[in-house]
Amino acid sequence: MAESAAAPVAPSAELLEFPKKDKRRMLHAVYRVGDLDRTIQFYTEGLGMKLLRKRDIPEEKYSNAFLGFGPEDSHFVVELTYSKIVLSLLPCIFIRFELKKNLIFLSLLTSDYGVSSYDIGTGFGHFAIATEDVYKLVENVRAKGGSVTRDPGPVKGGKSVIAFVKDPDGYMFELIQRGPTPEPLCQVMLRVGDLDRAIKFYEKALGMKMLRTIDRPEYKYTLAMMGYADEDKTTVLELTYNYGVTEYTKGNAYAQVAIGTDDVYKSAEVVNHVIQEVGGGKITRQPGPIPGINTKITSFLDPDGWKTVLVDNEDFLKELQ
Repeated sequence: MAESAAAPVAPSAELLEFPKKDKRRMLHAVYRVGDLDRTIQFYTEGLGMKLLRKRDIPEEKYSNAFLGFGPEDSHFVVELTYSKIVLSLLPCIFIRFELKKNLIFLSLLTSDYGVSSYDIGTGFGHFAIATEDVYKLVENVRAKGGSVTRDPGPVKGGKSVIAFVKDPDGYMFELIQRGPTPEPLCQVMLRVGDLDRAIKFYEKALGMKMLRTIDRPEYKYTLAMMGYADEDKTTVLELTYNYGVTEYTKGNAYAQVAIGTDDVYKSAEVVNHVIQEVGGGKITRQPGPIPGINTKITSFLDPDGWKTVLVDNEDFLKELQ
């Protein structure tokens, strides 16, 4: 008589509680830009960020820069990635022919030329910056050549003063008038197809708290603020559901959010269990050290396809030294 297959072992209550007890913080958002120096200039001069570090990794054909309103060990920052194309040397006769026909093409063959534009897609929403004077910040953005898509003023039906501006690559930033805050880079907004499922996933898999929900039937959307502390003290995820819309395009511009954890192995166990429970998501990298730098990470997609990377807290701080 054949033995029946063993039932999967249910995770312990202690393991499932780990994300809520873990020391977690949103570290940075990663996305691609077409001109790294141009974007750095706009973020520092237009939005008031600081360039924290910049590095070039020629063997992997990319450069990146970290910018924010404070040091990485205590603030959420953005990681801008610029991808390079390395073209093989072609016969001189081909280059001479192209020189006669198209001077620009010759420059592509003789220099490091990068991807100049990306598709942001319909799913990514915006980042948000809290400032004590939205009007002043908007004027500064204008002066530095930025695009203002919504002039500053109160939100409809409310008192909060906001504005929207767009960076040179088309990424949207909401500017929110707010008193002094330890975390000016305060939101990442992503659109989801099933808000209840998304809330459950981020609560259980990542240990976030559902801080508040806002339903605006007159505008046909509902949103939920998810995070590890109050909105005026930390960066939060703003998950937005537009009535009747269940799928969005991801594009190839926005990449992921990184979150710190004390144990990537336990974290991955919990995420894997929640993926099965909610019926969506995928582990994209099993927990373990990155070759060469030994920082331990794990990564996964949520049920809507948004990527999160969990990074070992101690290893992350070592990277910054």
